[in-house]
Amino acid sequence: MSGLRTILSSTAMVVVLGVGYGMWAMISPGEERRKELIKNLPEANPMRMEETRKRNALVMQVLKEAAETNDNIARGIGGPSK
Repeated sequence: MSGLRTILSSTAMVVVLGVGYGMWAMISPGEERRKELIKNLPEANPMRMEETRKRNALVMQVLKEAAETNDNIARGIGGPSK
């Protein structure tokens, strides 16, 4: 009886794995669609990439300035003063 249970559980596990793989294969994009998605990524546009680099540089500059000061910059300019 134990052998039959082992065979049934192994078969069930293989079936579940097969169904999972089949569902994954159905929803994953094909090669043509994958190439189209990669072509439309923001990194593929040089102008947009340059804008992203500039924005990242500005953010890093602000973070560096904030790290070098003892002031509470979270209050911003024009906040209530003590």
